[in-house]
Order: sequence, then C-alpha cells, then structure tokens
Amino acid sequence: MRFINNLSFATVAAVSTLFAVSPVSQAQSSLLESVKRNPGEAQALCQQFKSINSRGESALSSQSIALIAGQRNLNKTEAEIVATYVIGLNCPDVR
Repeated sequence: MRFINNLSFATVAAVSTLFAVSPVSQAQSSLLESVKRNPGEAQALCQQFKSINSRGESALSSQSIALIAGQRNLNKTEAEIVATYVIGLNCPDVR
C-alpha cells in the first residue's frame, strides 16, 4: 500500500512538473507580460470593460471577448485569459 501511495505522489509530481514547464504555460505567461509590465494598458482595458458593463453587457461576454481578441490579435482563449487576468487584478468592480 505504501508503494501505491508513493507511486501516486510521484505521478502527480511528475505531471505537475510537466505542466509547469509546458509550452502552454510559457505562452500564457508571455501573453500576460504586456499587461503586467504596463499598468496603463491594464487600466485602459478596465475602462473598456466598464464601458461594456455600462451597456448592460458582461466584460466576459462572447462579444466583448471577440472585441478584445480583434484589438490585440489574439484567439478567443487568449483574449479570455487576458480579460480574466486584468479584471481579477486591476478592476474587481467590473462584472
């Protein structure tokens, strides 16, 4: 039984390590660098999200995400990641 527990732990550790250094996680990290290093850019996105909210639309709606994707030359998933990151860290009053 102890062997199985150790094996499970080793498996989980190995999978976690693979995800931590995977190209996907590295791509997401570089994707967020521009808004991390440029608070003005994040604040501009917050203002855009607040404007979207003022029209009764969610900042994470498909229309909003498509707008962000088009403006930043991102795919839908990348735009959702950026929007969620910016909202979570810079504009918690946005919905």
